[in-house]
Amino acid sequence: MNSAGKALCVPLLAGISTILTGCATMQEKNFFEDVTFLRDHGVQPVILKNAAGARVALTPLYQGRVMTSTMDGESGYSCGWINYKRIESGKQTPHINAYGGEDRFWLGPEGGPFSLYFAKGADYTFDNWQVPPVFDTLPWNVTDRDGDREVSLAAEFEQETRNGTARKIRLERKVTLLSEEEIAKSVGVDLKECSLKAVGYTTANRLINRGSDWTRENGGLSIWMLGMFKPSPKTTIVVPFEKNAEGPVVKDDYFGKISPDRLRVDPEKGVIYFCADGDSRGKIGLSKNRAKPFLGSYDAEHGILTIVRYTLPEGDADYVNAAWEDSKEPYKGDVVNAYNDGIPGPGLEKMGPFYELESSSPAAFLKTGESILHEHTTLHFTGATEDLDKIALKTLGVTIAEITK
Repeated sequence: MNSAGKALCVPLLAGISTILTGCATMQEKNFFEDVTFLRDHGVQPVILKNAAGARVALTPLYQGRVMTSTMDGESGYSCGWINYKRIESGKQTPHINAYGGEDRFWLGPEGGPFSLYFAKGADYTFDNWQVPPVFDTLPWNVTDRDGDREVSLAAEFEQETRNGTARKIRLERKVTLLSEEEIAKSVGVDLKECSLKAVGYTTANRLINRGSDWTRENGGLSIWMLGMFKPSPKTTIVVPFEKNAEGPVVKDDYFGKISPDRLRVDPEKGVIYFCADGDSRGKIGLSKNRAKPFLGSYDAEHGILTIVRYTLPEGDADYVNAAWEDSKEPYKGDVVNAYNDGIPGPGLEKMGPFYELESSSPAAFLKTGESILHEHTTLHFTGATEDLDKIALKTLGVTIAEITK
């Protein structure tokens, strides 16, 4: 409950029927039906699977992104958000083609002088913002495959940053389906003591400099991982934070200040709750001082706990500033972000609706041939609340009841 005694998202009750209609459309397909949909539209996903019922669908056509996953076999709930309308259209759009997917590889920063998303000297407006084709429309090459467990992909591109600095880059990524033992190790809970169904995968993402040296002056880049999931009025994003660190707890004004009925900070628990209903555009971010190596969400409608674990180096590190501005502090950016979709501006439509869980690597100042690696692990659990509590407490620091109250 917030200070007014109301649960997050309550002011949106008047619009819930529309939201539910949209979510029902998105959620009506199980994993098999989502895979069939992708195949029918020429996407041809690669499927990773194991005997326990875990399934992961990724596609080289869409940059090796993981489109969806399930913990319960072919007929299981499909966890990722897929933009059926965009894929069905067969057409590409300006700015971004939001095909969906639980895990996709971008580079930061989004804004600032070192951005790859704005042309040289362009103003920071939506009309000038353009996702590079290597993250949006160009397919990636499969470079290796290990049966049903693992697949590796790569791409190369050249582009100028907003300050006119040429970049020549190679991107590599390996998607690995995790075993029950590996999932247990990721969350620090023995799953053999729980009656949970689970699916987990890690993407190991590498950024390689194929051109001239990157410096603090001409601009460092970062690996930026984004996962898109299905929203609902009963879904809450949960981000734990370091309680005793210096500086603001959370940045919440990327697209205007987020209303307090949608965002709540619990200073005693050290947890941020963010409404994930896909009906009001907002983004939050945590700095290196505040971030912990986990974030997640809970979908009370379907009883699914989602946990993201990512590479968080010890000690000080610079993180790029993604804000659409020429900041005086370009390396004081976020480590983790969460996004709730909504209308981006007057006369514009939602890209989704969806919500996102994101992580970033430190800024990379690479000499020619050097690289940086960032791992991003996505885990989904379903089962008895008391068993979900074991995972939630270990990773997020709160119980399911505390998330849903």
